[in-house]
Amino acid sequence: MFPIHDIRKDFPILHREVNGKPLVYFDNAATSQTPQQVIDVIVDYYSNHNANIHRGVHTLSQEATDLYEQARQKIQNHFNAKHSHEIILTSGTTHGINLVANGFSELLTEGYEVIVSALEHHSNIVPWQMLCERTGAQLKVLPMLEDGTLDMVAYNKLLSERTKLVFVNHISNALGTINPIETIIAKAHEVGAAILVDGAQACPHLVPDVQALDVDFYVASAHKMCGPTGVGMLYGKESWLKQLPPYQGGGEMISEVTFEKTTYADLPHKFEAGTPNICGGIAFGAALDYMNAIGFENIAAYENELLNYGTEQLLQIDGLKIYGTSQQKTSVISFNLEGIHPYDIGTILDKMGIAVRTGHHCAQPIMDFYNIPGTVRASFAFYNTKAEIDALVEGVKKAKMMLS
Repeated sequence: MFPIHDIRKDFPILHREVNGKPLVYFDNAATSQTPQQVIDVIVDYYSNHNANIHRGVHTLSQEATDLYEQARQKIQNHFNAKHSHEIILTSGTTHGINLVANGFSELLTEGYEVIVSALEHHSNIVPWQMLCERTGAQLKVLPMLEDGTLDMVAYNKLLSERTKLVFVNHISNALGTINPIETIIAKAHEVGAAILVDGAQACPHLVPDVQALDVDFYVASAHKMCGPTGVGMLYGKESWLKQLPPYQGGGEMISEVTFEKTTYADLPHKFEAGTPNICGGIAFGAALDYMNAIGFENIAAYENELLNYGTEQLLQIDGLKIYGTSQQKTSVISFNLEGIHPYDIGTILDKMGIAVRTGHHCAQPIMDFYNIPGTVRASFAFYNTKAEIDALVEGVKKAKMMLS
Protein backbone atom coordinates (compact mmCIF):
# COMPACT_ATOMS: atom_id res chain seq x y z
CA MET A 1 0.00 0.00 0.00
CA PHE A 2 1.44 3.36 -1.05
CA PRO A 3 1.77 5.53 2.11
CA ILE A 4 0.04 8.57 0.60
CA HIS A 5 -1.24 10.00 3.89
CA ASP A 6 2.20 9.88 5.52
CA ILE A 7 3.79 11.40 2.41
CA ARG A 8 1.35 14.30 2.31
CA LYS A 9 2.31 15.21 5.88
CA ASP A 10 5.83 15.93 4.59
CA PHE A 11 4.62 18.82 2.38
CA PRO A 12 3.58 21.90 4.37
CA ILE A 13 2.08 23.70 1.39
CA LEU A 14 -0.47 20.94 0.81
CA HIS A 15 -2.20 21.95 4.02
CA ARG A 16 -2.92 25.56 3.05
CA GLU A 17 -6.04 27.01 1.46
CA VAL A 18 -6.40 28.99 -1.76
CA ASN A 19 -9.45 31.18 -2.21
CA GLY A 20 -10.97 29.59 0.88
CA LYS A 21 -10.63 26.07 -0.51
CA PRO A 22 -8.11 23.31 0.26
CA LEU A 23 -5.24 23.57 -2.21
CA VAL A 24 -5.28 20.98 -5.00
CA TYR A 25 -1.90 21.28 -6.69
CA PHE A 26 -1.86 19.86 -10.22
CA ASP A 27 0.93 21.98 -11.71
CA ASN A 28 3.73 19.56 -10.91
CA ALA A 29 5.11 19.48 -14.45
CA ALA A 30 5.99 23.15 -14.01
CA THR A 31 7.36 22.88 -10.46
CA SER A 32 6.95 20.20 -7.82
CA GLN A 33 6.42 20.98 -4.16
CA THR A 34 9.14 20.72 -1.53
CA PRO A 35 9.01 18.38 1.48
CA GLN A 36 9.93 19.52 4.97
CA GLN A 37 13.01 17.28 4.90
CA VAL A 38 14.47 19.37 2.06
CA ILE A 39 13.34 22.66 3.60
CA ASP A 40 15.18 21.64 6.79
CA VAL A 41 18.40 21.10 4.81
CA ILE A 42 18.08 24.59 3.31
CA VAL A 43 17.53 26.14 6.74
CA ASP A 44 20.42 24.16 8.23
CA TYR A 45 22.80 25.32 5.51
CA TYR A 46 22.09 29.00 6.04
CA SER A 47 21.96 28.58 9.82
CA ASN A 48 25.17 26.61 10.26
CA HIS A 49 27.34 26.26 7.14
CA ASN A 50 26.94 29.35 4.94
CA ALA A 51 30.28 30.12 3.27
CA ASN A 52 31.83 30.15 -0.17
CA ILE A 53 33.20 26.83 -1.35
CA HIS A 54 36.51 25.45 -2.70
CA ARG A 55 39.96 26.64 -1.64
CA GLY A 56 38.73 28.12 1.64
CA VAL A 57 40.97 27.22 4.59
CA HIS A 58 38.46 28.01 7.29
CA THR A 59 36.06 25.48 8.79
CA LEU A 60 32.79 26.84 7.38
CA SER A 61 34.18 26.86 3.83
CA GLN A 62 35.43 23.31 4.19
CA GLU A 63 32.07 22.16 5.57
CA ALA A 64 30.15 23.84 2.76
CA THR A 65 32.54 22.40 0.16
CA ASP A 66 32.13 18.89 1.57
CA LEU A 67 28.33 19.16 1.57
CA TYR A 68 28.30 20.51 -1.99
CA GLU A 69 30.61 17.84 -3.39
CA GLN A 70 28.72 15.13 -1.51
CA ALA A 71 25.60 16.34 -3.31
CA ARG A 72 27.43 16.04 -6.64
CA GLN A 73 28.28 12.44 -5.76
CA LYS A 74 24.63 11.76 -4.89
CA ILE A 75 23.63 13.05 -8.31
CA GLN A 76 26.37 10.97 -9.94
CA ASN A 77 25.16 7.83 -8.18
CA HIS A 78 21.50 8.54 -8.91
CA PHE A 79 22.08 8.89 -12.66
CA ASN A 80 24.87 6.27 -12.70
CA ALA A 81 27.46 8.54 -14.30
CA LYS A 82 30.88 6.94 -14.55
CA HIS A 83 32.68 9.92 -12.98
CA SER A 84 31.55 12.66 -10.59
CA HIS A 85 33.28 15.24 -12.81
CA GLU A 86 30.80 14.35 -15.57
CA ILE A 87 28.13 16.04 -13.44
CA ILE A 88 28.07 19.80 -14.05
CA LEU A 89 25.90 21.68 -11.57
CA THR A 90 23.87 24.33 -13.38
CA SER A 91 21.03 26.76 -12.70
CA GLY A 92 18.64 24.32 -14.39
CA THR A 93 17.82 22.46 -17.58
CA THR A 94 17.87 25.57 -19.78
CA HIS A 95 21.36 26.48 -18.53
CA GLY A 96 22.64 22.98 -19.34
CA ILE A 97 21.22 23.05 -22.86
CA ASN A 98 22.70 26.47 -23.57
CA LEU A 99 26.07 25.35 -22.23
CA VAL A 100 26.18 22.52 -24.77
CA ALA A 101 24.82 24.67 -27.61
CA ASN A 102 27.47 27.31 -26.95
CA GLY A 103 30.20 24.69 -26.97
CA PHE A 104 29.13 23.23 -30.30
CA SER A 105 29.31 26.67 -31.91
CA GLU A 106 33.01 25.95 -32.35
CA LEU A 107 32.47 22.39 -33.63
CA LEU A 108 29.80 22.89 -36.32
CA THR A 109 30.06 24.49 -39.75
CA GLU A 110 27.86 25.01 -42.78
CA GLY A 111 26.80 21.70 -44.33
CA TYR A 112 26.18 19.95 -41.03
CA GLU A 113 22.67 19.17 -39.80
CA VAL A 114 21.08 18.99 -36.37
CA ILE A 115 17.76 17.33 -35.54
CA VAL A 116 15.27 18.50 -32.94
CA SER A 117 11.94 16.82 -32.21
CA ALA A 118 8.54 18.47 -32.65
CA LEU A 119 7.71 17.66 -29.00
CA GLU A 120 10.31 19.95 -27.48
CA HIS A 121 9.99 22.66 -24.87
CA HIS A 122 11.12 26.03 -26.21
CA SER A 123 14.32 25.71 -24.18
CA ASN A 124 15.27 22.72 -26.36
CA ILE A 125 14.41 24.53 -29.60
CA VAL A 126 15.60 28.13 -29.36
CA PRO A 127 19.26 27.43 -28.37
CA TRP A 128 19.64 25.14 -31.39
CA GLN A 129 18.09 27.72 -33.72
CA MET A 130 20.62 30.21 -32.37
CA LEU A 131 23.40 27.64 -32.86
CA CYS A 132 22.40 27.13 -36.50
CA GLU A 133 22.29 30.89 -37.09
CA ARG A 134 25.83 31.20 -35.74
CA THR A 135 27.31 28.24 -37.60
CA GLY A 136 25.32 27.85 -40.80
CA ALA A 137 24.25 24.34 -39.84
CA GLN A 138 20.72 23.31 -40.85
CA LEU A 139 17.96 22.54 -38.34
CA LYS A 140 15.79 19.52 -39.18
CA VAL A 141 12.56 18.69 -37.32
CA LEU A 142 11.57 15.17 -36.31
CA PRO A 143 7.77 15.32 -36.76
CA MET A 144 5.07 14.14 -34.38
CA LEU A 145 1.96 12.02 -34.95
CA GLU A 146 -1.65 12.65 -33.97
CA ASP A 147 -1.39 10.62 -30.74
CA GLY A 148 1.51 12.77 -29.53
CA THR A 149 4.28 10.29 -30.34
CA LEU A 150 7.27 10.87 -32.58
CA ASP A 151 7.35 9.69 -36.19
CA MET A 152 10.17 7.19 -35.99
CA VAL A 153 9.93 6.32 -39.69
CA ALA A 154 10.62 9.97 -40.48
CA TYR A 155 13.51 9.95 -37.98
CA ASN A 156 15.25 7.16 -39.86
CA LYS A 157 14.93 9.17 -43.08
CA LEU A 158 16.26 12.37 -41.51
CA LEU A 159 19.46 10.80 -40.22
CA SER A 160 22.50 10.98 -42.47
CA GLU A 161 26.26 11.37 -42.35
CA ARG A 162 25.64 15.14 -42.19
CA THR A 163 23.76 14.75 -38.86
CA LYS A 164 26.01 15.91 -36.03
CA LEU A 165 23.57 16.51 -33.16
CA VAL A 166 20.15 15.23 -32.10
CA PHE A 167 17.98 16.79 -29.38
CA VAL A 168 14.91 15.18 -27.87
CA ASN A 169 13.09 15.23 -24.57
CA HIS A 170 12.73 12.05 -22.57
CA ILE A 171 9.13 12.95 -21.71
CA SER A 172 7.00 15.69 -23.27
CA ASN A 173 6.11 18.42 -20.79
CA ALA A 174 2.95 19.31 -22.72
CA LEU A 175 1.55 15.84 -23.41
CA GLY A 176 3.30 13.40 -21.06
CA THR A 177 4.52 11.20 -23.93
CA ILE A 178 7.46 8.97 -22.98
CA ASN A 179 9.75 8.96 -26.01
CA PRO A 180 11.73 5.87 -27.10
CA ILE A 181 15.05 7.48 -26.30
CA GLU A 182 16.98 4.20 -26.28
CA THR A 183 16.19 3.77 -29.98
CA ILE A 184 16.68 7.46 -30.75
CA ILE A 185 20.13 7.44 -29.09
CA ALA A 186 21.25 4.24 -30.81
CA LYS A 187 20.14 5.48 -34.25
CA ALA A 188 21.96 8.80 -33.74
CA HIS A 189 25.16 7.01 -32.84
CA GLU A 190 24.92 4.82 -35.96
CA VAL A 191 25.55 7.92 -38.08
CA GLY A 192 28.14 9.36 -35.68
CA ALA A 193 25.90 12.04 -34.17
CA ALA A 194 25.95 13.16 -30.55
CA ILE A 195 22.66 13.39 -28.67
CA LEU A 196 21.32 15.53 -25.84
CA VAL A 197 18.25 14.36 -23.92
CA ASP A 198 16.13 16.86 -21.98
CA GLY A 199 15.19 14.94 -18.86
CA ALA A 200 13.41 17.72 -16.98
CA GLN A 201 10.02 15.99 -17.16
CA ALA A 202 11.33 12.44 -16.88
CA CYS A 203 13.42 12.64 -13.73
CA PRO A 204 10.48 13.15 -11.32
CA HIS A 205 9.02 9.83 -12.50
CA LEU A 206 11.91 7.49 -13.34
CA VAL A 207 15.65 7.05 -12.89
CA PRO A 208 17.69 7.45 -16.09
CA ASP A 209 20.86 5.35 -16.21
CA VAL A 210 23.09 7.49 -18.40
CA GLN A 211 25.65 4.74 -18.94
CA ALA A 212 23.05 2.15 -19.94
CA LEU A 213 21.40 4.67 -22.25
CA ASP A 214 24.82 5.57 -23.71
CA VAL A 215 23.57 9.17 -23.93
CA ASP A 216 26.10 11.92 -24.64
CA PHE A 217 24.39 14.69 -22.66
CA TYR A 218 21.46 14.59 -20.23
CA VAL A 219 19.95 17.60 -18.45
CA ALA A 220 17.55 17.98 -15.51
CA SER A 221 16.23 20.49 -12.96
CA ALA A 222 15.94 20.04 -9.19
CA HIS A 223 12.68 21.98 -8.90
CA LYS A 224 10.84 19.26 -10.82
CA MET A 225 12.10 16.71 -8.27
CA CYS A 226 11.07 18.13 -4.87
CA GLY A 227 14.13 20.35 -4.79
CA PRO A 228 14.62 24.13 -4.99
CA THR A 229 14.48 26.33 -8.06
CA GLY A 230 17.66 27.70 -9.61
CA VAL A 231 19.69 24.50 -9.65
CA GLY A 232 20.02 21.54 -12.00
CA MET A 233 22.55 19.30 -13.61
CA LEU A 234 24.16 18.57 -16.94
CA TYR A 235 25.59 15.11 -17.42
CA GLY A 236 28.12 14.91 -20.22
CA LYS A 237 30.41 12.12 -21.29
CA GLU A 238 33.93 13.00 -20.23
CA SER A 239 35.17 12.83 -23.83
CA TRP A 240 32.63 15.42 -24.96
CA LEU A 241 33.06 17.74 -21.99
CA LYS A 242 36.80 17.87 -22.65
CA GLN A 243 36.15 18.91 -26.26
CA LEU A 244 33.72 21.71 -25.47
CA PRO A 245 35.08 25.16 -24.57
CA PRO A 246 33.97 26.86 -21.34
CA TYR A 247 30.54 28.46 -21.43
CA GLN A 248 31.44 31.38 -19.14
CA GLY A 249 34.64 32.95 -17.91
CA GLY A 250 35.36 34.02 -14.36
CA GLY A 251 36.41 32.65 -11.03
CA GLU A 252 36.38 28.95 -10.18
CA MET A 253 36.71 27.79 -13.82
CA ILE A 254 40.38 28.74 -14.12
CA SER A 255 43.66 27.04 -13.33
CA GLU A 256 45.96 30.03 -13.80
CA VAL A 257 45.32 33.61 -14.91
CA THR A 258 47.77 36.15 -16.27
CA PHE A 259 47.10 39.12 -18.53
CA GLU A 260 48.82 37.22 -21.30
CA LYS A 261 46.91 33.92 -21.05
CA THR A 262 44.47 31.95 -18.91
CA THR A 263 44.41 28.18 -18.52
CA TYR A 264 41.19 26.46 -17.55
CA ALA A 265 40.47 24.21 -14.61
CA ASP A 266 39.80 20.51 -14.94
CA LEU A 267 36.26 19.10 -15.08
CA PRO A 268 33.76 19.84 -13.65
CA HIS A 269 35.00 23.30 -12.59
CA LYS A 270 35.76 24.29 -16.20
CA PHE A 271 31.99 24.79 -16.65
CA GLU A 272 31.16 26.19 -13.21
CA ALA A 273 32.26 29.83 -13.32
CA GLY A 274 31.43 32.03 -10.36
CA THR A 275 29.89 31.29 -7.00
CA PRO A 276 27.30 28.55 -7.53
CA ASN A 277 23.94 28.03 -5.89
CA ILE A 278 25.65 26.19 -3.03
CA CYS A 279 22.58 25.68 -0.89
CA GLY A 280 20.58 24.67 -3.96
CA GLY A 281 23.08 21.99 -4.90
CA ILE A 282 23.06 20.57 -1.37
CA ALA A 283 19.24 20.63 -1.32
CA PHE A 284 19.17 18.88 -4.73
CA GLY A 285 21.03 16.00 -3.14
CA ALA A 286 18.58 15.99 -0.22
CA ALA A 287 15.63 15.89 -2.62
CA LEU A 288 17.11 12.85 -4.36
CA ASP A 289 17.54 11.20 -0.95
CA TYR A 290 13.88 11.89 -0.16
CA MET A 291 12.52 10.49 -3.42
CA ASN A 292 14.81 7.48 -3.39
CA ALA A 293 13.64 6.65 0.14
CA ILE A 294 10.09 6.38 -1.21
CA GLY A 295 11.34 4.48 -4.26
CA PHE A 296 10.93 5.52 -7.88
CA GLU A 297 9.25 2.24 -8.79
CA ASN A 298 6.66 2.91 -6.10
CA ILE A 299 6.26 6.49 -7.28
CA ALA A 300 5.80 5.43 -10.91
CA ALA A 301 3.23 2.77 -10.06
CA TYR A 302 1.16 5.14 -7.93
CA GLU A 303 1.32 7.98 -10.45
CA ASN A 304 0.25 5.62 -13.22
CA GLU A 305 -2.76 4.72 -11.09
CA LEU A 306 -3.60 8.43 -10.78
CA LEU A 307 -3.15 8.90 -14.53
CA ASN A 308 -5.50 6.06 -15.40
CA TYR A 309 -8.10 7.21 -12.89
CA GLY A 310 -7.93 10.84 -13.98
CA THR A 311 -8.14 9.94 -17.66
CA GLU A 312 -11.17 7.72 -17.09
CA GLN A 313 -13.00 10.32 -15.00
CA LEU A 314 -12.30 13.31 -17.24
CA LEU A 315 -13.32 11.49 -20.41
CA GLN A 316 -16.81 11.07 -18.96
CA ILE A 317 -17.32 14.82 -19.45
CA ASP A 318 -19.01 15.51 -22.80
CA GLY A 319 -16.97 17.69 -25.11
CA LEU A 320 -13.65 17.07 -23.32
CA LYS A 321 -10.71 16.06 -25.50
CA ILE A 322 -7.35 14.82 -24.25
CA TYR A 323 -4.23 15.60 -26.29
CA GLY A 324 -1.43 13.08 -26.07
CA THR A 325 -2.81 9.55 -26.06
CA SER A 326 0.36 7.49 -26.30
CA GLN A 327 0.36 4.13 -24.56
CA GLN A 328 3.72 5.14 -23.09
CA LYS A 329 2.85 8.16 -20.99
CA THR A 330 3.48 9.71 -17.60
CA SER A 331 1.03 11.43 -15.25
CA VAL A 332 0.09 14.43 -17.39
CA ILE A 333 -3.37 15.08 -18.83
CA SER A 334 -3.57 17.91 -21.35
CA PHE A 335 -7.15 18.66 -22.35
CA ASN A 336 -9.68 21.15 -23.68
CA LEU A 337 -13.42 21.58 -23.49
CA GLU A 338 -15.08 22.14 -26.84
CA GLY A 339 -15.72 25.82 -27.51
CA ILE A 340 -14.10 27.08 -24.28
CA HIS A 341 -10.70 28.77 -23.99
CA PRO A 342 -8.32 26.92 -21.61
CA TYR A 343 -7.47 30.14 -19.78
CA ASP A 344 -11.10 30.57 -18.75
CA ILE A 345 -11.23 27.03 -17.38
CA GLY A 346 -8.01 27.55 -15.43
CA THR A 347 -9.32 30.78 -13.91
CA ILE A 348 -12.47 29.10 -12.62
CA LEU A 349 -10.50 26.14 -11.28
CA ASP A 350 -8.22 28.55 -9.40
CA LYS A 351 -11.24 30.05 -7.65
CA MET A 352 -11.91 26.52 -6.39
CA GLY A 353 -8.35 26.15 -5.08
CA ILE A 354 -7.25 23.92 -7.97
CA ALA A 355 -3.90 24.81 -9.56
CA VAL A 356 -3.46 23.74 -13.18
CA ARG A 357 -1.38 25.18 -16.01
CA THR A 358 -3.03 26.72 -19.08
CA GLY A 359 -1.55 27.88 -22.38
CA HIS A 360 0.99 26.42 -24.78
CA HIS A 361 3.29 25.20 -21.98
CA CYS A 362 6.38 26.58 -23.77
CA ALA A 363 5.66 24.06 -26.53
CA GLN A 364 3.94 26.22 -29.12
CA PRO A 365 4.77 23.96 -32.12
CA ILE A 366 2.70 21.21 -30.48
CA MET A 367 -0.29 23.52 -30.17
CA ASP A 368 0.16 24.63 -33.78
CA PHE A 369 0.16 20.96 -34.83
CA TYR A 370 -3.24 20.48 -33.19
CA ASN A 371 -4.40 23.94 -34.35
CA ILE A 372 -5.38 25.01 -30.83
CA PRO A 373 -4.38 28.05 -28.70
CA GLY A 374 -3.31 25.88 -25.79
CA THR A 375 -4.60 23.32 -23.31
CA VAL A 376 -5.46 22.87 -19.68
CA ARG A 377 -2.70 20.70 -18.21
CA ALA A 378 -3.23 18.73 -15.02
CA SER A 379 0.03 17.08 -13.95
CA PHE A 380 -0.01 14.67 -11.01
CA ALA A 381 2.72 13.88 -8.50
CA PHE A 382 3.10 11.09 -5.96
CA TYR A 383 1.63 13.28 -3.21
CA ASN A 384 -1.68 13.80 -5.06
CA THR A 385 -4.82 11.75 -4.42
CA LYS A 386 -7.84 10.40 -6.28
CA ALA A 387 -10.02 12.63 -4.10
CA GLU A 388 -8.17 15.63 -5.54
CA ILE A 389 -8.81 14.31 -9.04
CA ASP A 390 -12.50 14.09 -8.15
CA ALA A 391 -12.35 17.76 -7.15
CA LEU A 392 -10.75 18.57 -10.52
CA VAL A 393 -13.48 16.71 -12.40
CA GLU A 394 -16.19 18.58 -10.49
CA GLY A 395 -14.37 21.84 -11.16
CA VAL A 396 -14.21 21.18 -14.89
CA LYS A 397 -17.91 20.34 -14.90
CA LYS A 398 -18.66 23.61 -13.13
CA ALA A 399 -16.49 25.53 -15.61
CA LYS A 400 -18.33 23.92 -18.49
CA MET A 401 -21.69 24.84 -17.01
CA MET A 402 -20.64 28.46 -16.41
CA LEU A 403 -18.87 29.03 -19.73
CA SER A 404 -21.01 27.10 -22.21
